[in-house]
Amino acid sequence: MLVVVHQDHAGPGRLGDFGAELDLRRPDRGDPLPADLAGYHGMLVLGGSMAAWEDDVAAWLAPTRRLLALAVEDEVPTLGICLGAQMLALATGGQVERGTAGLEVGYVEVELLDTAADDRLLGPVHARFGAKVGVPQWHQDAIVTVPPGAVRLATGDRYPNQAFRLGEAAWGLQYHPEVTVVDWQDWMDDWHGSVTHDGLDPVAVMARMAAAQPQLALLAQAHSEAFAQILLGARQPG
Repeated sequence: MLVVVHQDHAGPGRLGDFGAELDLRRPDRGDPLPADLAGYHGMLVLGGSMAAWEDDVAAWLAPTRRLLALAVEDEVPTLGICLGAQMLALATGGQVERGTAGLEVGYVEVELLDTAADDRLLGPVHARFGAKVGVPQWHQDAIVTVPPGAVRLATGDRYPNQAFRLGEAAWGLQYHPEVTVVDWQDWMDDWHGSVTHDGLDPVAVMARMAAAQPQLALLAQAHSEAFAQILLGARQPG
């Protein structure tokens, strides 16, 4: 599986290896991206501090968006997380902008829609947690409009497009099921000022995240096991 990591402390984390061999690429460190997805059974695009459209900041965003569009076209199982979800939306006709509702940071409740109940990725999450589930969030850019033909799977009070499926095998998650408490603390250290500037208490945010760790481990497990099954199906002959 191709895994695109945009910066330090933003890897697959709790999601593990999905039972697949991971080809982890760090284009921010000079790793080349493949020209296409031939030979790959899946693709994971993770989060980052740049915006999905900031090609002048990160030159690899455009080729990554092209790979995401190819993945949808070829039905290669694909998961985009936060920035990855925004790039998936942008690559396939959706709209992504700087969010007008401010920074969404911390342990935040989202609502799984009825469409999630029988979804291959979020169905197991719905079965384990019900319609309301707490998730780690860190973003202000937002998917304003999902791509044409996409199925919305989760919503939230501040930003309505929290998860979607496009086609049969591509998902975008605005939240971070993968993040570990160590990586979260690093994010807090690096962007403490932005959290404070937005009127949030970093100490309270970190305390709530720490208290939620047992549930967040189960959340990651539910996502990881579901996507592993999707990958396994893609690897089956015929």
